[in-house]
Amino acid sequence: MRLVLGSGSPRRLDLLAQIGVVPDEICPPHIDESTARAELPRAYCCRIARDKVQAVPADSGDLVLCADTTVALGRRILGKPRDAAEAGRMLRLLSGRRHKVITAVALRLGPRLWLRDVVTSVQVKRLSDAELSGYLATEDWRGKAGAYAIQGPAAAFIPWITGSFTGVVGLPLAETAGLLQAAGYLSAPGVPR
Repeated sequence: MRLVLGSGSPRRLDLLAQIGVVPDEICPPHIDESTARAELPRAYCCRIARDKVQAVPADSGDLVLCADTTVALGRRILGKPRDAAEAGRMLRLLSGRRHKVITAVALRLGPRLWLRDVVTSVQVKRLSDAELSGYLATEDWRGKAGAYAIQGPAAAFIPWITGSFTGVVGLPLAETAGLLQAAGYLSAPGVPR
């Protein structure tokens, strides 16, 4: 069984390597990630992961793995900022508050589809203007939902999380390994069949 990773994220590739999984092919899908009217963050994240896994071309015997990570402040979805000004606005919203990071993982084998979502609570400390300016200057916010990556310089802003650290990075490993086992790809983490 071949594994196709439907993601261009180097973080997801690194995370899979931690459980001994190396995809046979990488094929990022191209889908419309716009939110639907009144769509809630968790439903949005699951829909996008499902849409991604359906959009990846694969043979019927190939296993396709996709994921989506969404940062939510209440009902508000904080996507990837277009520029430093938007990143600054997002980080000011998160400053001194708790928010949710949702990662949905979708797995497809022929007509079968497995989907699992993981919700993690994240606390961001109150950010000073100097901290915010310094972080924006690193440009680590580029391409990151909510304008930060927990495994980068922004880790200094996060005093605690409740839930899956790897889910916040972009792929909850315990849940992903469970899905890969359910699909018959892994006999145990790090042990492909």
